[in-house]
Amino acid sequence: MKAEPKERIILGIDPGTSITGYGVIKTVGNIPELITIGSIDLSKYDDHYLKLKHIFERTAGIIDEYHPDELAIEAPFYGKNVQSMLKLGRAQGAAIAAALSRSMPIFEYAPRKIKMSITGQGAASKEQVAAMLMNILKFKLTDIKLDATDGLAAALCHFYQTNNPAHEKGYNSWKDFMNKNPRRVKK
Repeated sequence: MKAEPKERIILGIDPGTSITGYGVIKTVGNIPELITIGSIDLSKYDDHYLKLKHIFERTAGIIDEYHPDELAIEAPFYGKNVQSMLKLGRAQGAAIAAALSRSMPIFEYAPRKIKMSITGQGAASKEQVAAMLMNILKFKLTDIKLDATDGLAAALCHFYQTNNPAHEKGYNSWKDFMNKNPRRVKK
């Protein structure tokens, strides 16, 4: 008797101090499906600490509503402005703290890794990432902010990283994959 494919719900977050984007996907086996996508607008808060509180509360609310199994979050990247990076790290910490308060496992991905897993290019633009996500998950971008698609990209990246049959079997190269899977190779 064949086992039913495992269902997982993954929350992806792109932390920010002006806008924090998020996306939630459900996966059954190796099929991802969009549940929701959105953003947490922080522009009305002048106080950085109030922004962090709001990120924590909204992230906890999203977790309580959709009951994700895992959090995939974009790691802050080192830029020229150390103060900006510090603030982004705090925003990330607020979202991580919300997930930890709900006993969720957390997975962190570099921005280049996320872009690479979605588009095949580590230097892809936000627009390219959004276009690929719309194609993969079959949705239309209307009023959605690109920070939201970046959050969704983190979730899908995590799915790809943890649901990769090639990774489980330990392939060393394309040639190795083809040798071990002759029926999957079209000639």
